[in-house]
Amino acid sequence: MFSWRQQTGRVSWAFTDREGGRSVGEFDSFNLGGHVGDDPEAVEANRGALAAAVDVPRDHLLFMQQCHGADVVVVDGPWAPAGPPPADGVVTATPGLALAVLVADCTPVLLADVAAGVVGAVHAGRPGMTTGIIDVAVARMRELGARELAAVVGPSICARCYEVPEELRAAAAAVAPESSARSWTGTPAIDVAAGVVAQLAANDVAVHWVPGCSREDDRLFSYRRDGRTGRYAGVVLAGAS
Repeated sequence: MFSWRQQTGRVSWAFTDREGGRSVGEFDSFNLGGHVGDDPEAVEANRGALAAAVDVPRDHLLFMQQCHGADVVVVDGPWAPAGPPPADGVVTATPGLALAVLVADCTPVLLADVAAGVVGAVHAGRPGMTTGIIDVAVARMRELGARELAAVVGPSICARCYEVPEELRAAAAAVAPESSARSWTGTPAIDVAAGVVAQLAANDVAVHWVPGCSREDDRLFSYRRDGRTGRYAGVVLAGAS
């Protein structure tokens, strides 16, 4: 279920893998994505198991309606019956809410001010990185009272596996020069995670970067590798002080 997990004070951080769930076929087996064609009952069973593993009620495990944008929403309780709004970042100062980000090559970013109990989860793909979602998320968290922010950047597709046209690499490099890269065959590539890490550092956020490439690691879902596939998650939660 977990590829990486850590506790820092009252903040819990984790990234899942694809093992130990109810999904079958190309979604085998711990798929958490509800928009990829998997059996909805299997997805909900997997999400319920994740909620139990992080010790929150199911409705306190909050997934987003991700759309590759730069919108970040502030929450203080479970989603309304209509479900989450379109967003690629979610932040809260409410203890006991587990915030989740889904990925299958994009960069998952978990943020927290451990002392203040403010946490956030961000979906940072190439579009999010280039449109400044990290800056928006940090600003929202500081509006909630965060001062000493730390981030955990999870496994994602690495630079040597993310081949792109030269114009996309140039556009990304214009925003984050650190993202400019070459693939394993020497073609233009983007290192989204390196760009995200540089943006976090520019915002005075301490970074822990969990190693791993989603395309190279069969324990993780990868859209670039498999096409039709599931999603793994990053989850962050602040308990009561």
